[in-house]
Amino acid sequence: MRLFAALANIELDIVPVDYINGEHKSDAMLALNPWGEIPVLTDGDITLRDAQAILIYLARKHDLESWLPADAQGMAEVQQWLSVASNEIQHGPNAARLVDKFGYALDKATTLNTSERILTLLEQRLSAHDWLALERPTIADCAVMPYVALAPEGGVSLSDYPAVNRWIARIKELPGFEPMPGVE
Repeated sequence: MRLFAALANIELDIVPVDYINGEHKSDAMLALNPWGEIPVLTDGDITLRDAQAILIYLARKHDLESWLPADAQGMAEVQQWLSVASNEIQHGPNAARLVDKFGYALDKATTLNTSERILTLLEQRLSAHDWLALERPTIADCAVMPYVALAPEGGVSLSDYPAVNRWIARIKELPGFEPMPGVE
C-alpha cells in the first residue's frame, strides 16, 4: 500500500502500529478490523482491511487506470498477481520472515518450499517480462515486490533469481519510490 501510494503520488496519513507488541490485536485496532490484521485503510466512512483490496480502492478512487486497468483482460491479469500476493507470497517469503523475524510458530520447511516454488515461477515470468502484468508497473508489482524484497529476512535467498533482482531494482528506480526498512 505504501509503495503504491508513493509511486502514484497519493498522500496517506500513515499511523504506525506496534506489530511486534501486538497492537494490531488491541481493542482500538479490532474496532477497525475484527480480523486483527494490518494494513487497514480508513477513508471517511470507508474502512478496508485487506492489502489487495486497499490497492484496488486507491487505484480506482484516484482514477489510475495505468496501475489498474478497467478492461476485463487487463484487470484479470493484474488480479491474478494480487491473488499470488495473497497466497503464495503470503505463505512463502512472508511467512518465512514471520518465523525468523517475529518468532511465529509456523512450519518453516513449508514456508521455504513455498518460497522456492513461487520464486522459481516469478523468475520464469520476469526472465521474459519486465513487469508482472501488462508490460508496465501495476498494483500487482506493488503487492508482490515488498514481500519478495524482504525475503532474505526470512532466510530466503534471492541470489538464484537474477530476473527477480532486476525487477526489484526497476521498481526502486521508478519515480516516487521511497525506501522502507529492509528495502533501501
